[in-house]
Amino acid sequence: MNKLISLAILAGGIVLVVFGVAATKSFTSDISRFFTGSPTDKAIWMLLGGIVAIIVGLAGLSLGKPKGV
Repeated sequence: MNKLISLAILAGGIVLVVFGVAATKSFTSDISRFFTGSPTDKAIWMLLGGIVAIIVGLAGLSLGKPKGV
């Protein structure tokens, strides 16, 4: 995987995690947590997607082809 693409995926994952954490602290998540015991699905999916993107980005950076090849 190209290092630039891996960096973009990593950055996107970090942004998703930040927005996911902010979404878990929102008013709608508070209401959802009151009735269901968990935050909104949107917040959970942003957190999970961000974590997966971070893992993929880090794997792409660490497992990338050496420069000489």
